[in-house]
Amino acid sequence: MTGWRLLLTRPADESAALGSLLAEQGIFSSSLPLLDIVPIPVSGTMGKAFRELDRYCAVIVVSKPAARIGVELLDRFGPQALCAKWFSVGAATAQILEARGLDVSFPAQGDDSEALLELAALREAVARPDPRVLILRGEGGRELLAERLRERGASVEYLELYRRELPQYPAAALGQRIEAERLNALVVSSGQGFEHLHQLAGDAWPQLARLPLFVPSPRVAELARAAGALTVVDCRGASAAALLTALREHPVPVL
Repeated sequence: MTGWRLLLTRPADESAALGSLLAEQGIFSSSLPLLDIVPIPVSGTMGKAFRELDRYCAVIVVSKPAARIGVELLDRFGPQALCAKWFSVGAATAQILEARGLDVSFPAQGDDSEALLELAALREAVARPDPRVLILRGEGGRELLAERLRERGASVEYLELYRRELPQYPAAALGQRIEAERLNALVVSSGQGFEHLHQLAGDAWPQLARLPLFVPSPRVAELARAAGALTVVDCRGASAAALLTALREHPVPVL
């Protein structure tokens, strides 16, 4: 796998952690964060939701930033949170919550809403009479999870804790980084991460679209292919382990 030279696009702290793990496997990576996580100022609505978590049959956390900010709000507002039934979309998000002492259920396979919806523990939680679900997330995002839970009879509320912004880079920064460091593949961890990659690439996108693109889910793979990416690899998860497996299974391109 040492022939891979990857561009990582996650937020800076996550890219640094992933880059260290890749380096242990002899894989070169370069970080160009394409998502800035900007917390939304704490509001009365946030405080009320965390003080009343016992109203919900399930609290679902859909991302690592939501978990980190959620833990801070727990410490401030939610001492009764240990009694809530917690769920996360993936193992990495669950680890943040578990470090706070929470009992978290998450799908063993897959890091997306589709996998979570198949989880028996979540089905059981929303099978109670008049189920209410709270989803902790960033601004915007997918509606699939809420739609499917509502179809099962649940009342679903969102609590948006942060927004995702594209950091400011010179127009040619992406192409220059790839050329200067001889990078031969791109890695994105979300649909919005891909959208920012596509946006920053600008007129250079047709050339960059030829590089292998590693994505976390079928949904993001579909977005990338629709935009013209030629070689899209679905890692079936956003974890480092999922990326490493995908790298092992695909040949290094000859550029």
